[in-house]
Amino acid sequence: SRLERMLFLSFLLLPIVLAQDAEYTFETKYIDIPLDHFNFRENTTFTLKYLVNDTFFGPNGTIFIYAGNEGDIEMFAQNSGFIFDIAPEFNALIIFAEHRYYGESLPFGNLSYSSPEYMGYLSSSQALADFVYLINELQKLYATDDDAKKLPAVAFGGSYGGMLAAWLKMKYPNSIIGAVASSAPIWMFKDQNPCDEFYKIVTEDFRTLGSEKCVTTIEKSWEIIRSYTQNATGKSELAELWNFCTVFETDDEISTLVSWLSNIYAALAETNYPYPTSFLVPLPANPVKEFCNKIDDLEFDDDIGLLTAIGEALQVYTNYTGTTECNQLESTSAQLGDGMVLSGMY
Repeated sequence: SRLERMLFLSFLLLPIVLAQDAEYTFETKYIDIPLDHFNFRENTTFTLKYLVNDTFFGPNGTIFIYAGNEGDIEMFAQNSGFIFDIAPEFNALIIFAEHRYYGESLPFGNLSYSSPEYMGYLSSSQALADFVYLINELQKLYATDDDAKKLPAVAFGGSYGGMLAAWLKMKYPNSIIGAVASSAPIWMFKDQNPCDEFYKIVTEDFRTLGSEKCVTTIEKSWEIIRSYTQNATGKSELAELWNFCTVFETDDEISTLVSWLSNIYAALAETNYPYPTSFLVPLPANPVKEFCNKIDDLEFDDDIGLLTAIGEALQVYTNYTGTTECNQLESTSAQLGDGMVLSGMY
């Protein structure tokens, strides 16, 4: 069938992130979703946000549903051009469903992140059930008298969202006829793959797309950061050097800083497109090369010089537009990521 051909071919494609000037339009909608899909003793609900584009929807249509990731759903909707490219061929109703606990889909409002009591409903199993519940409601809403069967639904997703898309097909085959899982690390769990494999690939990206000096500088920086911040003076100086909003005061903050850096290096490798993008943050074309150029252009022979070079290069990611006043060490999304790991999210 056409859908089977599309699904087969799409697995051969790399994920596509749109250039900054691309834009798609949606109607924003909300649906009441069970808070706990697996507890039948209570009927508490919360409001889940989703986006709809019915431009291409027509007779014998298909539901294309994007399984939302860790962030506002609009960010993913504006950076998933492949779905729009193929939607006309399948008369597709395009849906982008927000992940619970992100964006506006907060089960307990401002209290959602405040304690384990409220965060206990954050899990991949609950999120999958959210999406299936939404699909079932959409199939009823868009059904016509001529429909001999339910509208078929195909799940899409990238990265963690790709994991969700694949799991939707695996766990709910009665609701999902296929899934396009782009860059989905469904086997990236303990004892299934070497823990350092991902960052080996990131390092190789910086070596081949940047320079050997860039890689060596980053590798040397880890020990220098630890030694330089052993006292209060070093912590304060590094925070100022790298333009952080607040001064580092504890060793725990330095550990968080190391994770913050690791995440930036990974993000640069993941979004290293040959054109400007704004998927995670505004970035230039070839951001890994731009980052490494900053380091390659500077000469340094001591620790402070190396840290200064890293700080200059980091601005490619943290302040490419020149509008960021100062850097925050950790955001709500990062804290939620820790919560997802603890709850078996990934």
